[in-house]
Amino acid sequence: MGEAEQVITVHVKYGGVEQTFTGGVNDVWVSVNKFFGELIPAFDIASKVMLSVDLAKLVEDFKDVVAIAPEGPEVLVPKEKLTDSETLQLYLLADYIGYRLGKLPRETMTKEELVAKLGKNMKITATRLGELVKQGNVVKTDNGSYRLATVAIGKLQEELAVIKSKIG
Repeated sequence: MGEAEQVITVHVKYGGVEQTFTGGVNDVWVSVNKFFGELIPAFDIASKVMLSVDLAKLVEDFKDVVAIAPEGPEVLVPKEKLTDSETLQLYLLADYIGYRLGKLPRETMTKEELVAKLGKNMKITATRLGELVKQGNVVKTDNGSYRLATVAIGKLQEELAVIKSKIG
């Protein structure tokens, strides 16, 4: 870069990545083009396999199945028409929705809370939770609470018609 050449600084922010390029106009131009040429396609490719949840659609899909009360998540359908695993996942789904909407303080439930919601004893609840964790539908957190895995939300949306047919 010669003395007569101006120094330019370009700051690019895309997604969670930021990069600053400083130097001569030609060098910065090449660097910015390389940045876009390498990074943007990688983001586009990654976005195709990233699991994401459309919260508005989720609420609309499950509005007659789950609710968020001031006391916590609720399942609106008769539990005796659902399997224990479905019921647990629906409580965790309601908890997820409530947290995402800012109506609940956390997106996890303790085993004790789930025992009370399911209405079964600790052994049955713990067994079902263990199965759901093993299947990858529920995640056990470091503090021993449980939350619904993102992949399980998609599965529940796919199974919604089956769930609704069970409840009439």
